Amino acid sequence: MKLTISPKFASSALLLTLGLLSASCGKKFLDESPSDQVTDANFYKTTTDAIQATNAIYSELGKGGQYNYALWGIGDIGSDISYTGGGGGGDGIEQQQLDNYNIPATNPLTSRLWGGCYIGIGRANIVLQKVPAMQIDPAIQARSIGEAEFLRAKYYFDLVRAFGDVPLLTTPPTTVAEVNVPRTPAAQVYALIEKDLLDAITKLPASYSGDELGRATKWAATGLLAKVYLTEDKMAEAATQARTVINSSGKSLWANYGDNFKVGNENGKESLFEVQYVAGRNQYTFDGLGFVGNEFFGPRGQGIVPQGGYGFNIPEDAFVAGYEPGDLRRDVTIWKPGDAYPDGRTQPASLPGSPRGYGCKKWFIGKVNTNIWDSELNIAVLRLAEMYLIMAEGVGPTAEGLEAINKVRRRSFGEAVGTAGPHDLAAGLSATAFKTAVWRERKYELAFENDRWFDMKRTGELLLYTVKGVKPFNIVLPVPQSERDVNPALTQNTGY
Repeated sequence: MKLTISPKFASSALLLTLGLLSASCGKKFLDESPSDQVTDANFYKTTTDAIQATNAIYSELGKGGQYNYALWGIGDIGSDISYTGGGGGGDGIEQQQLDNYNIPATNPLTSRLWGGCYIGIGRANIVLQKVPAMQIDPAIQARSIGEAEFLRAKYYFDLVRAFGDVPLLTTPPTTVAEVNVPRTPAAQVYALIEKDLLDAITKLPASYSGDELGRATKWAATGLLAKVYLTEDKMAEAATQARTVINSSGKSLWANYGDNFKVGNENGKESLFEVQYVAGRNQYTFDGLGFVGNEFFGPRGQGIVPQGGYGFNIPEDAFVAGYEPGDLRRDVTIWKPGDAYPDGRTQPASLPGSPRGYGCKKWFIGKVNTNIWDSELNIAVLRLAEMYLIMAEGVGPTAEGLEAINKVRRRSFGEAVGTAGPHDLAAGLSATAFKTAVWRERKYELAFENDRWFDMKRTGELLLYTVKGVKPFNIVLPVPQSERDVNPALTQNTGY
C-alpha cells in the first residue's frame, strides 16, 4: 500500500490561507474549489485533522510543479545527459527553451517549479503554525511537525538551487503585504533549510509500515541534510550526515541496480525518500495521481505504452558513449536499437526525435493499464547509493572515500559490493582526480533522477558546457514574469 493524498483535502487546506498565497504561488489553486467548507473554526481539532493537513503538503511533490513536469525538464533536459526529443517543431517548446538555454521569464517549467514549491511551503507553514498548539496524540503531533519541516526544506531547497535568492515565507500570510515581499539572500534560505532538517531529524520516526510507507523518516531528513551541505560546499558536514545514514539507517544497496526502479520494490531497502504515485484517472494532466514519464519518455509512436509513446527526454549521444564497457546501468537507463519490447518487437535504429534510436528507459512500465498518461511507478528522490557518493566526495581520496565510491561502482558491474573488484578506483588519486571521478559516478548512477542540472551548477561543469550555449547567467533560472507581475518587490536575475 502507498501513502495517498486526498485531492479534495489538499485544495481545502490551502484555501485556509484566504487566497493570499496566490500572489506568490500562481493562481491555479484558486480554481480548485472545496466540496465543503473548511475553516479554522471546525478544523485543526483532532489527530486526523493534523494528518490530513500534513498529507496535503506531500501532494505537490507529485504534480507538474515538481516531479511530473518541471524537474525532469530542468534537471534532465537542461543538462548534458538528455535533449528534448518529441515530435519536433513546436512540440515541447518549453523543454526546447531549457535545452537550448534560451529561457524566457515566461517558461512554463520554471513558472510551475516556483509556484508548486510555494504552494507546498504555504501548506507546510500552516501545519507548523497550527499543529503545535493542538491537543492531540503527541507522537502524531511530533511526526506531523517533522514532516512539515522536512517538506518545507525540500521545497525551499529546490527553489534556492534553481533561482538563487527567493522570498522566505515562514508563516501563513494574513495580508497581501505579507506575501509581496522581496527576495531573501540565499544564505538565509539555506539557514532555514538546515534548521528545519535538524529539527525534523529529532521528530521523525526511523521507519513506517503498511499504509504509512512513503512518509518522510529521520533518514530521509538526514539524507536531505547531507545533500544540502554538499550543495553548500560544507564537505565535512555532508560526509558526517551521509555516514550516519549509511551506518545507522539499516538501509542497503540492491544487488541489482535495476531493482531500484520496479513497482514491487518501491519504498524498499535502498530508498530513503520517494514521490508516491498510484495508477490515475485516465486524464491528460501533469497534476494527477500517477507519473507521466511512462508515456512521455516511451519510444515515440511504438505503441508499447498506452498512448503510443511521446519520445521526450532523449539521452545525449555523448552521455551514452560515456558508459564504461560492462556498466549494467546502461541497459536499465537507456533504450537503444535492438532492445526487446514486451510484445516481441525491437527498438528501431532511429525514431522521431531520436535519430540514433535512444530513449529514457529507467521509468518504463509498459502498457499495463488503460490509463492515458500516468503510471504507478514512484520517483526516487534520495537513495542510499547517493549517500555513498556524498560521503566519498566529502572525505576525498581516503580509504573511506575510496570504499564508498567503489561500493557503488561494484554494483554497477555486477560485482559483490563488499569485496574489492577489478573496476575499483585505485588508491593514489589526487584530490582533483578523485572528485572528478565522484562527479562522473553521480552522473551515471543518478541519471534521469531529475538532478543532473543542479549537479552541473554545483560543480562548475555547467559553465564549461558550451554545446547548448550556456551563458554565465544561466547558473540560475529566470524569476517567473507572472510572479513579478503581481509582486513588484521581486527583482529579476541578471541576464533575463
